[in-house]
Amino acid sequence: MAWWCSAVQRPFDWTPRPYLGVWLLCAAIAAGYVLVLRRHAAATGAPAASRRQRWQFAGGVAALWIASDWPVGALGGAYLSSIHMLQYMLYTLAAAPLLMLGTPEWLARAVLRRLRLESTWRVLTKPVVAALMANGLLVVTHSPYAVDLLRSSQVGSFALDMVWLVSGLLLWGPVIDPIPEHRVASAPIKLVYLFSAAALVPMVPGGFLVFSPHPLYETYEMAPRVWMSALHDQQFAGVLMKIGNLPVIWTVMGVIFFRWYESERGPAGARRAPVTSRSGDAAAPTVSTR
Repeated sequence: MAWWCSAVQRPFDWTPRPYLGVWLLCAAIAAGYVLVLRRHAAATGAPAASRRQRWQFAGGVAALWIASDWPVGALGGAYLSSIHMLQYMLYTLAAAPLLMLGTPEWLARAVLRRLRLESTWRVLTKPVVAALMANGLLVVTHSPYAVDLLRSSQVGSFALDMVWLVSGLLLWGPVIDPIPEHRVASAPIKLVYLFSAAALVPMVPGGFLVFSPHPLYETYEMAPRVWMSALHDQQFAGVLMKIGNLPVIWTVMGVIFFRWYESERGPAGARRAPVTSRSGDAAAPTVSTR
């Protein structure tokens, strides 16, 4: 039994082949989360995390499992560059933000303190730094050299997937980091950041995949064909990179905008309630005769 996905030369079939490493990793993350929450609750006597946070973290672990295990992991690791792109989107747009939303502030601080990354992460969550790092990792990990090198082994594929997870944490850090001082306070800056870093920049490398006249990845060009030609598969991957993230990004931007709009109009836009008489009719304004 393989422990992680990687390039193989056998034809794809629908015989389930779960990856042991994926199951162990997801089980370890989930078990560690539950254990830490129980210990914190026992020590403080207070709830360690809200029900919403628990469900969000569970959703993040589920997204991590779906992106890595059979059949998505098998197809993305060995056969289809479009599923390879789907894996990237699951890691960065689902697993990373859900894990971040499900992590309580006290736990995030404890992890950073244990790893001695408090100062480093504070710098990495600056919008400009986070945008450069996340999109730099996007470009590097989708370059033909990196993909062909890393997908050739299980260790390389595991490293690639974990880099994508870190890339997602970097991308979402300025917006939803559990530690308040790491988040951008200004809603307009959040909107500009998400539009430029998460919606606009990926269109450039996605365009190269769409308009390239020949396959760029030897791993997927030489793989046994599944459903489509290598060039059409690559073009579909480019389309996913260009627009596949837009539903998530625009939904988040919409939520941020309307929350900002409501907060701005709340105190100033609230109408003064009319003075009513005891009978329930609006009382007429009184004019002083003095």
